[in-house]
Amino acid sequence: MSERPTAPDAPDEPPSYRWKVLVSVVFGVFMIVLDATVVNIAFRTLQADLGADVSSSQWVISVYVLALGIGTPASGWLGDRFGLKRVFLFGLALFTGASILCGLAPSLETLVLARALQGLGGSLGAPLAIAMLFAAFPPKQQGLALGIFGVAVVSAPAIGPLVGGFLVDHGHWRWIFFINGPIGAVGLLVGLRWLKERRSGVREPLDWRGLIASTVGFGAVLYGASMAAKRGWGDPEVLAAFAIGVTALATFAWLELKVVERPLLNLRLFKSGTFTNAVLIGWVSVLALFGAEFLMPLYLQVLRGRAAFDAGLILLPLGLAATVATPLAGRLYDRVGPRPLCLVGFAILCVNTWQFAKLRLDTPTTEISLLLALRGVALGLTVQTTLATALASVRKPQLPRASALVNATRRTVQSISVAILATILAATLGGLGHGAPPEAPGGGALCEPLPAAADLAHFCTSYLHGLENAYFVTFVAACVAFLLALFLPGWPRRWSGREGLQAAPE
Repeated sequence: MSERPTAPDAPDEPPSYRWKVLVSVVFGVFMIVLDATVVNIAFRTLQADLGADVSSSQWVISVYVLALGIGTPASGWLGDRFGLKRVFLFGLALFTGASILCGLAPSLETLVLARALQGLGGSLGAPLAIAMLFAAFPPKQQGLALGIFGVAVVSAPAIGPLVGGFLVDHGHWRWIFFINGPIGAVGLLVGLRWLKERRSGVREPLDWRGLIASTVGFGAVLYGASMAAKRGWGDPEVLAAFAIGVTALATFAWLELKVVERPLLNLRLFKSGTFTNAVLIGWVSVLALFGAEFLMPLYLQVLRGRAAFDAGLILLPLGLAATVATPLAGRLYDRVGPRPLCLVGFAILCVNTWQFAKLRLDTPTTEISLLLALRGVALGLTVQTTLATALASVRKPQLPRASALVNATRRTVQSISVAILATILAATLGGLGHGAPPEAPGGGALCEPLPAAADLAHFCTSYLHGLENAYFVTFVAACVAFLLALFLPGWPRRWSGREGLQAAPE
């Protein structure tokens, strides 16, 4: 493949501009991540308010993930063609406007359509935000910048259940969307005023074949994963979705590597060992870390009978600890590299996940909160670190498409991980289902303390065993991630930052 012409790097900006970029992009990404979690809390309430069945209402969540996954691969090309600032702000405006439409939606169909628009807006925001950060900060500060940026990424999932639970408990589920209005408006104003336009200077034609193949491939895999979590992996529709998705993604890879001269996503980046290892660790860590986010709310609400807001309070230490650890990890990354951070983080995660696998029905919530805080430290040390390492090995002109590639694949792996964990839980429960336990004698549906009723006792013990099996899978993933982290660059070897990793091929 011929060398792709690119514009020369932009002249150095004053240090103040770097922090303006950081502030500008945090607004958009915080909203995108917040909405991925806050809607889960309000799901049953909005379903009842709109008079929809469970199967139809599930599209409120699924279509958002689908739109994020489908739109992300094209974000890099759009940024190169029309400018990072312009496309980022367009995505932010689309997300903000769609949020208002979600809050005003009179029917389920309207809400699903608005959520799809939200997802498309978000698919442009997150990848380009990261690309703008790396382009604005010098190599020796990129770890710190991504660490501070990561505060928004890791704090939003912790705040989401609290905000959603509070609004739902007070009968205001529509405000989980309306709150994006002022946040988005401020983000747009700040971005318009502070961000400077950057583009490659080359007007490449759109890789339509790659776009179609990636849309079908990522869309079908994400759809299959969302259906597998509810119907099981043997369902004909699930199998058909994965067959179509895998075929389309294989076709996409063939097109990008063998046919297309200007590919949508540069898969040749995987020729870089550092990039490949960092991306692979990121995929494995998604499964290892997502266990607490997906499984712990089920444990607290189904087995311990906690309300959504109370469960959010118990989960809060995870986000708080990650919020403190992420920027500290970013600063250390610039000094010692990713290896020691990831090794410590995944070591903590291995021990921590094993402890979660041994939860009992009477485990004190204070102990659970402490375990979640330790998990937050592990999250802060690893997630943004692997992302920074992958992008640090990429030349500046390649950043938009490299970020799109990493984000698209991580999001797909995350959806598949949820489906795997949900399937393990459902398989343990057998015909009992995994929604709510049978009614306890005298009302309620609590397993704490364990009632004498045989059907409820059987449900509770089976559910707890299912959670143990699911956490064991995340434990294995954490161990694999630890082993892969041994091959990352950094201390005790010499670490020279981004300058020493600029070997990724075009």
